[in-house]
Amino acid sequence: MSHPARKLSVLREFLESGAAGGLLLMGSAALALFVANSPLADGYFSALHISFAGLDLLHWINDGLMAIFFLFVGLEIKREFLDGQLATWSNRALPCLAAAGGVIVPGLVYAALNAGSPETLRGWAIPTATDIAFALGVLSLLGSRVPTSLKIFLATLAIVDDLVAVLVIAVFYTAELNIVALAGAGIVTLVLVGFNRLKVKRLAAYLVVGVVLWWLVLLSGIHATIAGVVLAMTIPLQASKAAPDDATSPLHRLEHALSPWVAFLVVPIFGFANAGVSFAGMTPSVLTEPVTLGVALGLLLGKQLGVFGAAWLAIRLGIARLPVAASWLQLYGVSLLCGIGFTMSLFIGLLAFKDAALQDEVKVGVLVGSLTSALLGAALLSFSKRRSTSTNEEISEEGL
Repeated sequence: MSHPARKLSVLREFLESGAAGGLLLMGSAALALFVANSPLADGYFSALHISFAGLDLLHWINDGLMAIFFLFVGLEIKREFLDGQLATWSNRALPCLAAAGGVIVPGLVYAALNAGSPETLRGWAIPTATDIAFALGVLSLLGSRVPTSLKIFLATLAIVDDLVAVLVIAVFYTAELNIVALAGAGIVTLVLVGFNRLKVKRLAAYLVVGVVLWWLVLLSGIHATIAGVVLAMTIPLQASKAAPDDATSPLHRLEHALSPWVAFLVVPIFGFANAGVSFAGMTPSVLTEPVTLGVALGLLLGKQLGVFGAAWLAIRLGIARLPVAASWLQLYGVSLLCGIGFTMSLFIGLLAFKDAALQDEVKVGVLVGSLTSALLGAALLSFSKRRSTSTNEEISEEGL
């Protein structure tokens, strides 16, 4: 069924360009590893610590540029819950329950391998995230061999994953609080809420105040990227309570404007700045370190067991249904792809550990776990067959 008047969602556009964005992210990570282990290594690491305006380049990327990423994530979460795949419980059930399993089990795997060390146990949340760009990029490369319903499932699950990651960062990775700055951030948030209530549609007003919010949150001790999510929650989705959302909605306009910048600039820059790990002086024993093992096995084993186990249980109990035209084997293959935790896992790792050696172990664990999950998931999906069904898949595509 065709609905030409209906605005294509950013989710559909993201699926269509997912291969390009995912490939660019993979390329930036590979380039970072190459540069970090080449004669250019000294220049690479030195450049990341060039300081200006009170922060070095790496902090501007991780605290500033990634705030744009979190703004985009927040916009997508809000739209999906109010006007998308997460708007009804029937649509929420499978990806939400699978996401819950995909957070709990990897965290337990990591905790089990680091139970004896309070210092490294702090990184329990690192393997709980799924990288939406990377995972959808791999999935998109498989083309029509994977039904659209599974792409929707993976994208929706990753969005829920991002929501959980935002909450985890705010609750578990907050430094000592600056009460004055936090109070100021609260006042600025109330101003943004007031704009929303007064139905202010000018994005410039929200963005200018949003910059002030970012600065106050940075000073408060809460990670500055949370400001992006708070700002996103105040951007209006609908012109009025009675009228459905349309192309003029401030949220839609901002989300569509940010989409290519996030996919093709923000995330690749983050990947290039943070994936570079020098193997100089590093021995194979790094692979057996508790942090490395916890992250790698949390992503590779914890994610697939948590996602597939929760989805299997939900479907068997009648709470949810198997995605249209998808087989159990394909669902398991996508569960494997959920072990690609690149961007958010690296980000949480930087928050969890300040020690450079531990950060390197995190990077090795993320790279090993994510790459193995990607290869195994892609291989399994390449040889799996779609489930025969009489349901027209256009029904599922309509939900994009």
